[in-house]
Amino acid sequence: MSGATQLLIYLTLISTTTAKETFRIAGIVSTDENGRALEDAVKKANADMPPNLELQSLYIKMDANPIRSALNLCDHIISQGVHTVIVSKPENSDISPPISVSYTCGFYSIPVIGISARDSSFSDMTVHKTFLRTVPPFFHQADVWLKMLQYFDWNQVVFIHSMDIEGRMILNRFQSKADDITIERVINYPSGSQDYVPYLQQLSSLQARVVLLSATEEDADHIFRDAEALNLTGEGYAWIVSEQALTSAYVPEGTLGLKLSYGTNEKDHLADCVSLIKQTVTDLFNGTLTQISDTPNSCKSTSSFWQAGNAILKALLNAKLEKGRTGQIAFDSAGDRLNPVYFFQNIQVVNGRKSAENIGFYGNPKVISNALEIDESKIIWPGKKTTRPSGINISTELKIVTLESVPFVYTRKMTESDACNWDRNERLCPLVNETTGIKEDYCCWGYCIDMLIQIADMVNFTYSIHLGSSGEFGSYKKVNKTGEKKWNGVIAELISKDADMIVAPLTINPERAGHIDFSKPFKYQGLTILVKKTATESKLDSFLQPFEDTLWILVALSVHVVALVLYLLDRFSPFGRFKLAKNNDTEEDALNLSSAMWFAWGVLLNSGIGEGTPRSFSARVLGMVWAGFAMIIVASYTANLAAFLVLDRPEASITGIDDARLRNPNEDFKYATVRNSAVEMYFKRQVELSTMYRQMEPRNYRTAEEAIKDIVNMKLQAFIWDSSRLEYEAGQNCELITVGDLFGRSGLGVGLQKKSPWTSKISMAILKLHEKGNMEDLDNKWILEGRNDCPEKDTTPATLGLTNMASVFLMVAGGIIAGIILIVIEIAYKRHRGLKDKELELARNAADRWRGNIEKRKLLRESWDYIKVLKDKEAKVAMAEETKDSKQALSYPDLQHN
Repeated sequence: MSGATQLLIYLTLISTTTAKETFRIAGIVSTDENGRALEDAVKKANADMPPNLELQSLYIKMDANPIRSALNLCDHIISQGVHTVIVSKPENSDISPPISVSYTCGFYSIPVIGISARDSSFSDMTVHKTFLRTVPPFFHQADVWLKMLQYFDWNQVVFIHSMDIEGRMILNRFQSKADDITIERVINYPSGSQDYVPYLQQLSSLQARVVLLSATEEDADHIFRDAEALNLTGEGYAWIVSEQALTSAYVPEGTLGLKLSYGTNEKDHLADCVSLIKQTVTDLFNGTLTQISDTPNSCKSTSSFWQAGNAILKALLNAKLEKGRTGQIAFDSAGDRLNPVYFFQNIQVVNGRKSAENIGFYGNPKVISNALEIDESKIIWPGKKTTRPSGINISTELKIVTLESVPFVYTRKMTESDACNWDRNERLCPLVNETTGIKEDYCCWGYCIDMLIQIADMVNFTYSIHLGSSGEFGSYKKVNKTGEKKWNGVIAELISKDADMIVAPLTINPERAGHIDFSKPFKYQGLTILVKKTATESKLDSFLQPFEDTLWILVALSVHVVALVLYLLDRFSPFGRFKLAKNNDTEEDALNLSSAMWFAWGVLLNSGIGEGTPRSFSARVLGMVWAGFAMIIVASYTANLAAFLVLDRPEASITGIDDARLRNPNEDFKYATVRNSAVEMYFKRQVELSTMYRQMEPRNYRTAEEAIKDIVNMKLQAFIWDSSRLEYEAGQNCELITVGDLFGRSGLGVGLQKKSPWTSKISMAILKLHEKGNMEDLDNKWILEGRNDCPEKDTTPATLGLTNMASVFLMVAGGIIAGIILIVIEIAYKRHRGLKDKELELARNAADRWRGNIEKRKLLRESWDYIKVLKDKEAKVAMAEETKDSKQALSYPDLQHN
């Protein structure tokens, strides 16, 4: 190789070396050994770095004093122009001096990666602007607690935490994610206290037996001692505690807790930090970043903006190391480690010594295929039990709250010498006056009490009943100027644990279901409107009600048409009275038009007919048809008139929910419902009913009884309420009536506390009562029986019209047509019969003449002899005229023969 070539290669190497960019990583570690581990990790990373990049490391030991730690940072690290700092904790100490490091580096925009700091304060990016960490904060344990609760099927807990920021943070995170978990009680205590009995003694009275505890090791020592003294760590309880509390020397056997995987392995975290930085820096320089300039190199500078530092921080926040020694490393927006792996641990006593045994693990399901795994066979529960506790203390003595609501719950006040009649299923239900606090004894019975007795026998619990002091079901309303909302009424008693169950006609709706649980509906219903019947005014034309106007006109027209046809039939019939009268030269008995009209009206009105009846067969056929028509018309009129008179009952003032008097009311028409009820919520929720809601709101009543009383007294025109109650009232009082179709359909259910262990059992009992027909029996006993015999809604007779009576008019038309056909037959018959009679009469006349001709012949012979003798000409002529006919007669052959 020539000298020129060697010089060229040398110059190239020099230029390449000077162009290489150096990224300096500083470590503040607990020991020198960990410092050397950092250097080894950087050296290993440089082995496959791009030629234009290299990593450089330096480290110092962490000082337990935060001030000295900050000074060391300035003197030995920032002065070297480092680009990222990895910080641990002092050796053999749990103090978190990274705070001073974070503050200082944050001021100069130098990214800091913590590998041991788990305090929740580091999650505040407004304070710790450049702080990231490869370990999750302690309050992230709440996420894993939720997974444990879901696995063990526990949905009700007691949460105990300290009043400091750690306690508040873990509670807030748990509450924000525990959608399906009920926190029965939150107990917060002052950290560092020596006596926790006042805080723990309330646990025994609670239903939940799963206790979540967030505490430091020192606080946990005192808490566990006091809990054991109160017998709160034995059989039936389940304690799930934080990592710090699990290390307490007094942690009871059977306690469950967590341990972060690789949580204290500093070398592995250092190696993962170097790998993450290498990956991030490589990506940066392959992108838009070409060099790192203006690196802070002194704590004396007052300038806090380092543009490259912010770019490095953003890149680190978005980076993801898939396969690190401690698992997948990624950060959330607060710089906290995502996707950590936890071990589930169970405190067990082995050979007289307590130990934390691994029983499973949990990791992010996006990273680990089998994200949660627990071997229950390895768990020893409190009380040395091997079976999982139920997690709740199911008391079989339940507190039942109810409200008077006929016919579901009747009440009566007891006297000093009185007692509830158990044979009638009456039960004691005291009432505490809301204002005076005085307790008064009442007896309750009815539909709901009978149902409660049957359910209690099926599910096997005892109970005590009391009446709700407010007298209301409850509504969700603002209680102060800040807009805070709370429930009132009996629902508030359920939420505050003053009652275990509401047994009353409680409507199931979305607002209530968000705060309490409901059983399966024991009765389905809807909303309807109760009004008082209004009496109808009698009119002068009421007798015309049975028939429509059209039918009256047709009946009147038919009378005259039939009378005219009768007259014509009898007038032109050969066998009618007119023909007979004419033959007899008198018309007194003939059927004239007036007589026909009298006959038609007489038959229709059944007034009797003495004279002027039809004589001809055709007219009589029509008369019989008319008589049939009259019988049907009169019978229909009589029956329908009687129905109108007997069943003419008061009518309802409105037609239903869509009536214009409800949608556009005036001051004279008032309607309402019960305030703080499900019906009021329904109208408030429905946009199309908002006008009605605004009209009702100031008029709504405290109870349904008050509203029904005002309906009867006509102080209220319409009352909107549950259909089952209003139909019952309408059945008891015939002056009341329900109008319109049902709307707002819903169900009545038993109300229970949220996540109550009794919900499924009560629901199953109700379904069985439905299957056995017991609910139908209760309906018959309390709602349907005992009704007055009020007329049914649809018994008012319908006014008859042409459609109903068309066949009768067709019958009359048929009679007229039959009469016409018959008169044609009569006339034809008469003509045929007349020809025969005329021939017979001629024959008779001829015979008579024949008999007379014999005599006349003799006379003619004598006459002719006499004429011959006459001499007078005139006499001969006269005689000839006299005998002309005789000659003519003699011209007949028979006479000539004779």
